[in-house]
Amino acid sequence: MVEATALVTQGDRSVSLDSVSLPEPTDDDVLVRTRYSGVSIGTELDIIRGSQGGARYPVCTGYQATGIVESTGANVESLEAGDRVYFRDNRSMESDDGETITTGAGSHCSQSVVNPEESIGIARLPDGVDEAVASTFVLPAVGLNGVDRANVRMGDTVAVQGVGLVGLGVVAACVHRGAEVVAVDPQENRLEVAGQLGADHLVDPDERDPIAAVDDVTEGEGADVVFEATGIHALLDTAFQLCKPYGTFVFQGVYQGEPVSFDYRVPHNKHLDAVFPCDDGLEPCRRAVLKNMASGALPWEHTITHRYDAADAPDLYTDLLADEADDVIGAVIDWRGQ
Repeated sequence: MVEATALVTQGDRSVSLDSVSLPEPTDDDVLVRTRYSGVSIGTELDIIRGSQGGARYPVCTGYQATGIVESTGANVESLEAGDRVYFRDNRSMESDDGETITTGAGSHCSQSVVNPEESIGIARLPDGVDEAVASTFVLPAVGLNGVDRANVRMGDTVAVQGVGLVGLGVVAACVHRGAEVVAVDPQENRLEVAGQLGADHLVDPDERDPIAAVDDVTEGEGADVVFEATGIHALLDTAFQLCKPYGTFVFQGVYQGEPVSFDYRVPHNKHLDAVFPCDDGLEPCRRAVLKNMASGALPWEHTITHRYDAADAPDLYTDLLADEADDVIGAVIDWRGQ
């Protein structure tokens, strides 16, 4: 067994840094020493709170990290010891008393055992990329996948409703494609980052009607493409109204709880095309965002507002679960001391 430390959440939603055991690597595995793991606030809180099909405790969340390959099995040819990697996997783990710890990917852990042939993602980091920033690679990749699926074109006007990390990934990808971007969000700090990533118009819906704002930009025509990235059911009807007739609407958010309902007449009468991206676009999107980070084309460091040593990371989750962390946009956990 491989001895490691991990962030573990119990049934009472308490989070602690615990000793855990990972399976001994086989000839098909690599053992990775984690350097940084990125926090996906929305998804991780959904898992902890049980809104993604019910939580199974104890659980180690996280699904994006960077690290160094410590050893490789005899059958592994794609990676070598010493390689800097990004990854989305950790096979399994258990507590010191033998209890199984649920791991969707379990990247909030000091080490990972990964089979490169079965993994949902592990590859070498490009030269020059910041390992801490790169550890949040999934979120901009999700945004890029949505933008690619929607086929945003040069000169399009795009409205992005909700600029958390996924929405910010959408903003950056649309800017790269030459679109004029309207970012909509009630949080000033998120809008500020959207501007740093190149958004042309910043709209606080508590201060200005987003529909009127988009009409001003498009002379009343509506946006060519609208990304609804909040995941809030009640905001779908507003988002549909931002879109022009025969435009494209992207369900970029994750809509938990009750089945989604909305006023069908608006998208129906506008003849909208609908897009449902559901993942990070797999290796092509991941590779693209990391290359853009390395080259400076994607200044994703603007999204990282908080950095925690692993020993202090439980405090972050305590605040997040208590809804006392509105100032957090992106967060990374530093495992180098573990």
